[in-house]
Amino acid sequence: MLAMSYQLNRRNFIIAGGLTALASTRVLGANDTLRVGVIGAGGRMNDLLNAADKAGNFNYQIVAVSDVYGPRRDAVKQRANGGAATTHVNYHEVLDQQIDAVFIAAPDHWHVRMAVDALASGKDVYLEKPVTHTLEEGATLTHAVRSGKQILQCGMQQRSWSHFRDAVDLIQGGSLGRIPQVRTYWWQNYLSGGPRKAVDTQALDWKQWLGNAPDQPFSEEKFYLWRWFWNFGGGAMTDLFTHWIDVVHWAMRADEPRQAQIIADKYIFQSWDCPDTLQAAVRYPGFDVVYEGTMASSIDDGGLEFRGTEATLKINRSGFSVYREGMPNVGPGKDNPAVKAESFRDGTISHMQNFFDCIKTRKEPNAPVETGVSAARAGHIANLAYHRGGQIMWPPKSAA
Repeated sequence: MLAMSYQLNRRNFIIAGGLTALASTRVLGANDTLRVGVIGAGGRMNDLLNAADKAGNFNYQIVAVSDVYGPRRDAVKQRANGGAATTHVNYHEVLDQQIDAVFIAAPDHWHVRMAVDALASGKDVYLEKPVTHTLEEGATLTHAVRSGKQILQCGMQQRSWSHFRDAVDLIQGGSLGRIPQVRTYWWQNYLSGGPRKAVDTQALDWKQWLGNAPDQPFSEEKFYLWRWFWNFGGGAMTDLFTHWIDVVHWAMRADEPRQAQIIADKYIFQSWDCPDTLQAAVRYPGFDVVYEGTMASSIDDGGLEFRGTEATLKINRSGFSVYREGMPNVGPGKDNPAVKAESFRDGTISHMQNFFDCIKTRKEPNAPVETGVSAARAGHIANLAYHRGGQIMWPPKSAA
């Protein structure tokens, strides 16, 4: 069953309204060491810690790590000051430590609960995307951030990636003319991966992993590929599309969709809940955004195309190119863009650096809570269209 609703229910309202986030317990100077707690120690957390190591503008120390799977806890402990970090199954025990901030990279269905608890305990938060698992969680998370003084950086790293920032400046400066359509895409191949390492179920707290999801037997596929099951994730629309629609919202200065359409199916991975192949269209005031992708073919990877009346800007994580209308630069054997930029640094490093900077300055981060909530919301709306026959108006019209 799809875990989403467009109404803020009473329980979440009480949770959000009843929290008063604590002020940061100390002011960090340039030479102070940032004390960090790790919550969710899987593959993405490893990427975040690598980025933090390379940020270079702040000393940080992993004080405590929480994960429901022992080998993952131990792996982070070993990289933390010679194994000095404490390890925990329950993330609340991390929040009880003398720490300044937490990195959260647990499965999606835990994101808001963990972030709200961290904020309430006075910790700054780096929260992986999508920041919400349901539509109503957006109000809960936003209230938790805005009712206190803590910093929350959403894991939308394009917001700190230099060539994405340059591209947005070009778009907002009018270089492309009128933009009626943005094309987005992301192709990946889940068939190409090798055998997964067997899970030691004796070292896993499966009940804790499930959290508020319906009780169900352990599944190695769900443990590793949780993004493709509605209880824990939202498929491509909240995993991959979330990154690209955030760039669209940012560049086009619009984040409220009016309509969504989608055709999608499980052509390859029948055991998943979520479709593996899809085409979606989301309409905003004055322009449309289209998305296409499949999880069984990876040629071309992912990217965006802003199609304007004067020029088209094509961008991915490697760089961007601008092609002028009426110029002989596009065609068979031709690729001579009017403007071209390349990326020389992973944006996650710059994004983590921005988070560290904001912890010191208490300024707004590059990806504040509203950006993460609106990006996730667009994916949730597209998924809702999928479950309602392929189309939905937004907000839904009330029944007469």
